Amino acid sequence: MSNAMVLAQGVQDLAPSIATIGFGTSAIGAGVGAGLIFAAVINGTARQPEAQGKLQGLAWIYYVLVELLMLIGLLLYFIS
Repeated sequence: MSNAMVLAQGVQDLAPSIATIGFGTSAIGAGVGAGLIFAAVINGTARQPEAQGKLQGLAWIYYVLVELLMLIGLLLYFIS
């Protein structure tokens, strides 16, 4: 067996571990992102209560985008 084949086999064995780390990172990032989004809504509502409706609408849009990025990470985890 040549050195290139041994190296390729080593990389294939390592791929699931790297995918797990990548998915974990995307899940942590989504959690932090969601926390920051809703913390900003609470802070903005405390400063200007009349803007609560507009802030909540924007928060849900950005929350969906953050979770979509996490789901893409989950998809990539299962693909690899």
